[in-house]
Amino acid sequence: MELRVNLRRDDGIAVIAFAGEVDVYTAPVLRDAISKVLAAGDKAMVVDMSEVSFLDSTGLGVLVGRLKAVRMLEGVMRVVITNPRVLRNFQITGLEKIFTIDSTAADAVAAVKAGA
Repeated sequence: MELRVNLRRDDGIAVIAFAGEVDVYTAPVLRDAISKVLAAGDKAMVVDMSEVSFLDSTGLGVLVGRLKAVRMLEGVMRVVITNPRVLRNFQITGLEKIFTIDSTAADAVAAVKAGA
């Protein structure tokens, strides 16, 4: 399975939308896309995973690593999750307490803009 990436700007906020499955084979795509946004100077971003159907521990590890990188730059990352199975992975690992999770990209962008 492939992982598709779409980068767009919503009110000046980088929104990186992923679609497909995130596993050991596609996790580098996730890491590289977020890293490119950081390298471009964006410190506030929304990682939209609303079209991600599967996320394994490798993908979770990549997200944790990129969140650390964002925080080192005093930035903000919000994650959009709509799939209950993907959300469950965050819950059973306790990562829902580490990440700020939104149900829509619009909500996430509004929260970033509001400084939440």
